[in-house]
Amino acid sequence: MIFIREVNTLSLKLLERIYRQSRHYQVRQRAHCLILASQGVKIEELSKIFQVSYKTLYNWFNRWETEGMVGLYNKPGRGCKPKFNTAQKQKIKEWTKQEPRQLKQVVQQVKEEWGIEVSSKTIQRIIKMLKMSWHRMRRDVGGEPEPIEYAEKSAQIAEFKRLEDEGTINLYYLDETGFCLIPSVPYGWQDIGEYLTIPSRPSPRLNVLGIMNKNNHLEAYVSSQSINSDVIIACIDTFFPTVDQPTVIVVDQSSIHTSDAILDKIEEWKERGITIFKLPAYSPELNLIEILWRFIKYEWIEIDAYKNWQSFVASVEKILREFGKNYVINFV
Repeated sequence: MIFIREVNTLSLKLLERIYRQSRHYQVRQRAHCLILASQGVKIEELSKIFQVSYKTLYNWFNRWETEGMVGLYNKPGRGCKPKFNTAQKQKIKEWTKQEPRQLKQVVQQVKEEWGIEVSSKTIQRIIKMLKMSWHRMRRDVGGEPEPIEYAEKSAQIAEFKRLEDEGTINLYYLDETGFCLIPSVPYGWQDIGEYLTIPSRPSPRLNVLGIMNKNNHLEAYVSSQSINSDVIIACIDTFFPTVDQPTVIVVDQSSIHTSDAILDKIEEWKERGITIFKLPAYSPELNLIEILWRFIKYEWIEIDAYKNWQSFVASVEKILREFGKNYVINFV
C-alpha cells in the first residue's frame, strides 16, 4: 500500500504551475501524478493513467516525501552517458562541414578515429545541438570582391542611402534576370512521406530588366530576346526622361553594364543628373534588386503557373505589374 501525506495549498499551487509550465516531460508527469493523488485518485488508476508500475509510483511518492519539489527532478548522472566529449563533438561538426551532404562519411570517420560505432541519426542529433540544420545551399558568385574596393563602395552605398532618406537624392538599383519553366524549387510544408512536385521542362527564356528603389517602385522591361547594352540605354532614357533631383543608379560589373556604348552615355547622363554607380565585382548582396528576383522565383510564382508557358509568362508579368501593391518587400 502506498500512502502520501496531504499536500498543502501552497505546494499544490506550485505543483500545478510546474505541471503547466515545466519544459521537462518527466517533471510535468510527476507533478500531475501528485496532484491527482492529492485529489484521492487510487494507485491502480494512477498506474493506468501514467503507464508505470507500482514501484515507480512508490519511488515518485517517496522522493516527494523526503525531498519535496526537488524530488520531481532527475538526479545528475541518470540516463545514458554521452558517447562524445565536447572536443569530439566539435570535431564531428568540422567533419560535417567538410562534406555537408553526406553524414555516412562522418560516421566512418568517427569509427576510424575513435573506434566508436554510431548511426547517422546519432550524428544528426549532435550537429543539431551544435546549431546546424538541414537547409538549402546557395549558389556562389564564383569569386571574392577586392577587400579595399568593397569597403569603399559599401561605405558609398551607405552614404547614398542616408542622402535618399533625407530626400536629397533618388537611389535606384538596376539588374537583369531570366525566368523559364525549369523552376527554382522552394521549400514547402508537406505531409510526412509526401513530396509535392512542380512541373519542369525546357522552355524559352523570359528576360527582365528592372530598375527599382527601396520604396517598392519598379520599372520593368520584359522581352523574350536577349537584353544588351542598347536595351539598357533605351530603358534608362525612357524611365528617366527628366529628373527633379540627383539620381544614382546602382549596377553590377557585367559586360553589358561596362560596354563602350554605356561608357559613351555616362557623361550625357551625368549632365542630366543621373550617375551610374558600379558595384565591386562579386558583390550581389549590395544590389537590393537581387532580393526582388529571389522573392519572385522562390515565393511569388504560383506552382500552377508552371503548367504551361502562357500561364508562366502571365504570372511573372502580373507580379512585376503589381509589385508595390499586392507584392511588397520591406527593405530595412
